[in-house]
Amino acid sequence: MKQVFDKLRPHFSGHGRLAMLGPLFEAVESFFYIPNVPAKTGPFLRDSLDLKRFMSVVLAALLPPLLFGIYNTGHQACLAARTAAGIWPSFSTGMAVAFPIIAVSYGVGFAWEILFAVIRRHPVSEGFLVTGLLFPLTLPPTIPLWQVAIGISFGVVIGKEVFGGTGRNLFNPALTARAFIFFAYPAHMSGDRVWVAVKNTADAVTGATALAHTTLSAPFNNITELLSSAGFTFSRLFYGAYPGTIGGTSALCCLLGAAILLITGIASFRIMFGGIAGLLCSGLAFNLAAGPGQLPWLSVNPFYHLVLGGFAFGIVYMATDPVTAPGTDKAKWIYGFFIGALTLLVRVLNPAYPEGVMLAILFMNIFSPLLEYVEIRFMLKKRIPNV
Repeated sequence: MKQVFDKLRPHFSGHGRLAMLGPLFEAVESFFYIPNVPAKTGPFLRDSLDLKRFMSVVLAALLPPLLFGIYNTGHQACLAARTAAGIWPSFSTGMAVAFPIIAVSYGVGFAWEILFAVIRRHPVSEGFLVTGLLFPLTLPPTIPLWQVAIGISFGVVIGKEVFGGTGRNLFNPALTARAFIFFAYPAHMSGDRVWVAVKNTADAVTGATALAHTTLSAPFNNITELLSSAGFTFSRLFYGAYPGTIGGTSALCCLLGAAILLITGIASFRIMFGGIAGLLCSGLAFNLAAGPGQLPWLSVNPFYHLVLGGFAFGIVYMATDPVTAPGTDKAKWIYGFFIGALTLLVRVLNPAYPEGVMLAILFMNIFSPLLEYVEIRFMLKKRIPNV
């Protein structure tokens, strides 16, 4: 295989007749081999972990929610269709639903990446390896494929390339794509008829998410009792065996992914723990403010918020994006804390929009450079002036 790449390389480099497609050739080659271009001047590589291998670790951390999401998607479909819901039938059914969504995300997204790489004459960005998988995992399993294509196009072009490409984007591209789809096509992203994919009978199936039950049901006084009566116990919410997005239902799988990211040093524990602290502290404050006649969300046990919706997925995989998150230590704590606090603020004070982690992360993406700037200026003021 290496001999084939060596033979084709002259055609895609220098004055070769296919030099314009050089970024595409480099992307395919580097998928199989580490780039053999040495650094001639500083800065040099500090270790063997280049950007592609960095992204490979993130992809490995995404395997737990991906595999469980495929199984759960098929399992919910089998239950709705009243067919065998064993492991293999569920997994095969889920694969038939999830694979086209992931394939469209990668296919359309890489097409845009290659187009911009060819026009700007730079290598294809490896960052999309993660973005192309993160985006489908935040979607419901019954979303039309054309909406997946539009969403990932918006995320790559408007969320990243208009800022200059990977490393220069202000917002997380996957979340940008998800937010665009949510507000452009809300009927396919919310409600009680979009979460269970049953072939040929999807329109007749209802399967609201846990958060959707709190807005679609009759008036209530206790959200915990309402969720329990609908079958959404704390343990079920933690394991994630209920209708929801493809990869965002299982807090347990997100916890496994977080362990991989933290052990390898890829993600920041400060952002994750800061987000959890912000959610729990805000939840406790709302509990203290709860009273008769107040919003039911005020009295919800804060620990329920950790496993409800996509908070676990967002704080582990989205908030820790090294491009859009701060790089200084104290700023990371503040950044994570406010993501958790804003998530709860949206859920409690806006019952019509029960999921708040997406907006919280995008909002804090805006303030990430400011947090870094303030911390750096604060550290500079503490230095002893040179005499």
